[in-house]
Amino acid sequence: MNRNRELLSVLGETFSAFDRALADYHPELHSREVGLVKSVSSGIAKVAGLPNVKSDELIYLGDGVPGIAFNLDVDEVGVILLGDSDRLKAGDKVRRTGRVTDVPVGEHLLGRVVGATGNPLDGGGDIPEGDRRPIERDAPAIMDRAPVTVPLQTGVKVIDALIPIGRGQRELIVGDRQTGKSAIAIDTIINQQNQDVICIYCAIGQQSSSVAKTIATLRDRGAMDYSIVVTSAGEDPPGLRYIVPYAATTIGEYFMERGRDVLVVYDDLTRHAWAYRELSLLLRRPPGREAYPGDIFYLHSRMLERATHLREELGGGSLTALPIVETQAQNISAYIPTNIISITDGQIYLSPDLFQKAVLPAVDVGKSVSRVGGKTQLPAYSEISGDLRLSYAQFQEVEVFSRFGTQLDEDTVQTLARGRRVREVLKQPESQPIPVAEQIAVLYAVNDGVFDEVPLEEMRSASQAIRDAVTDRLPQWCDRIQSGETLCEEDRQHLLEVCRDAVRDFATS
Repeated sequence: MNRNRELLSVLGETFSAFDRALADYHPELHSREVGLVKSVSSGIAKVAGLPNVKSDELIYLGDGVPGIAFNLDVDEVGVILLGDSDRLKAGDKVRRTGRVTDVPVGEHLLGRVVGATGNPLDGGGDIPEGDRRPIERDAPAIMDRAPVTVPLQTGVKVIDALIPIGRGQRELIVGDRQTGKSAIAIDTIINQQNQDVICIYCAIGQQSSSVAKTIATLRDRGAMDYSIVVTSAGEDPPGLRYIVPYAATTIGEYFMERGRDVLVVYDDLTRHAWAYRELSLLLRRPPGREAYPGDIFYLHSRMLERATHLREELGGGSLTALPIVETQAQNISAYIPTNIISITDGQIYLSPDLFQKAVLPAVDVGKSVSRVGGKTQLPAYSEISGDLRLSYAQFQEVEVFSRFGTQLDEDTVQTLARGRRVREVLKQPESQPIPVAEQIAVLYAVNDGVFDEVPLEEMRSASQAIRDAVTDRLPQWCDRIQSGETLCEEDRQHLLEVCRDAVRDFATS
């Protein structure tokens, strides 16, 4: 009996010592696993001698070139390089870190321009040491999500009225190159001033001059105070272009989990897919359709699924994603566009035909849709959006047939005249977002025929006159619209009277 007690006592002391040793154990201090570089290519390296390395683990090669363990083969490890491959050669040592690639997060990043690994690029000094988070994280569980209920106003009339976006939604911006996709995203960021929304602009493989122009625009409009730019230029290694959108998402999640609303713009995911295809082919992964690897869908889905609106118990924050995708020759059914259309909650399609006709922004209302945002739309928008979309769609159909020169009846002529004025009203200059109340006033006016006697060349001036009149004469009405109140019949009639007075000088006799 005594012997059993002694044995139990010894076992207890042994387990206690084991627990203390386990608590004091730090893999990064005790791991001494060292490998060697077998070969180096543009953007990747093959490494031997790391039998216990884990997938996506951060490792350092040679004199400190970072990389990510990507291919875990039996005899070697395929590594994605996050630095200059010219600094490496066969035979260089490789050491593990025991952690995945991470980025700094926190309030101190606001107003800064950083790289894919969180390194400062704006000459504003080092990023203060603080919290760091892995770039790859699980998306929130279904039960942790709440319905999308609050609108994200872009300041662009055609989007806010006909293709609305909610906070926590994923809305794709798609179209050919040079059709104004980035301009819509930048206008949306500018419009978040005084809206308590943190904005993150993620530039993937863009020219440095284009990114610098975007940053200058944001600074001039005061948007950098609440924005973060995360960028990887086209001349950077493909590994940095591959991880940069994940880094931007992680930075945004930090604010979302603290109850803030966040907007992340990915400009653009076509170049992201190109970078991943380049790395996969260099690492000898099997190519599939259009030479993309088989997991190209998972590449974007695991990132965009992290955009959501959290439950109130978890802070109630949201992360809205605006991915941008470039099409070729208006082929919206290509591989990457269809992949991301199936992941997101709708798309805004920009037509090169409309762009060439100077219909800016060149949003094709017929091919654009928002599957969530309509539930978040302000009541004043909901009252006019249905009629506006219908009249505009009818106009587009009739306009095609009117080009044949056939004789038109009076109703058709009226439909064409009203539709042309709707199109003029929906035009909007770049970097000039419009407040909600002014948008609704102009849309109400065109929907009710206030502009019918105004010549097309005077439409812009007449629209500005209505905006000025509403701001000066109906300030309380503007506040009620912004707060989400529904307009009564008396409000609508009073608004239309103000609009008619404003355009009286522009109407033809």
